[in-house]
Amino acid sequence: MSFQPVVAGSGLAGWAFLKRTLPAQTDTFNTSPMLQRDTAYFSENIRKIESAEQLVADRRLLRVALGAFGLDADIDNRFFIQKILEEGTLKSDALANKLADSRYSKLSKAFGFGDFATPSTKISDFGEKIVSAYRARQFEIAVGNQEDTMRLAMNAIRELEEVSSTGRSDDAKWYSVMGSPPLRKVMETALGLPASFAQLDLDKQKEEFRDRLNSAFGDGEISQFTSEAAREKLVERYLVMSQLDTGQSMNGGQIALTLLQF
Repeated sequence: MSFQPVVAGSGLAGWAFLKRTLPAQTDTFNTSPMLQRDTAYFSENIRKIESAEQLVADRRLLRVALGAFGLDADIDNRFFIQKILEEGTLKSDALANKLADSRYSKLSKAFGFGDFATPSTKISDFGEKIVSAYRARQFEIAVGNQEDTMRLAMNAIRELEEVSSTGRSDDAKWYSVMGSPPLRKVMETALGLPASFAQLDLDKQKEEFRDRLNSAFGDGEISQFTSEAAREKLVERYLVMSQLDTGQSMNGGQIALTLLQF
């Protein structure tokens, strides 16, 4: 049996335990036989791939490629993924650019089949980067199988660092957050937004997100999350709000004291 991460419950206590034990747990998880076989196969064979068609034809390679972007569920959607990869991201009418879920455009851009004469698979360190992302995502999934709020918290820390540090405009960063289902979930919960919120016009959603974030943190822009402390603060607020939403036990004093810290 492969190693299963140890998760000591939900909320801030569970998060503190997970952070404290993360280095040791991830090291052990990465030595699991199946993960090692998949990543070794990818590393050894990805440079042979010259087209999207070749990639989707190899299920073992495709599993790692999709898993690195959190798209594991699309493993059987070969025609769809091939089209995403072949059309690239440079043209505004490319399929990946039409989808609300930004993970597809990240996948297509990373592999470069539709954007460049020579795909990224030929770059010497490409396999290593994808394998690293795959390991991280698979560990998050394993954690989520026991406590999904912990998975979403880990994903938010990683994605917020990535999105906030780009040179894109403030609006573009917000659209990236809104286009990532896991990250959007964390942001909605942390800011107390209802599920029906997603039915609003996209620009109205963006402005409401921005206003809520400004009210809660004194800054309405995603750029603030280049700071590790800011990322941690948002995730902690998400975990507290998740407990409240699910009715987990926190007395009035605990709630008031915790929320005053944000």
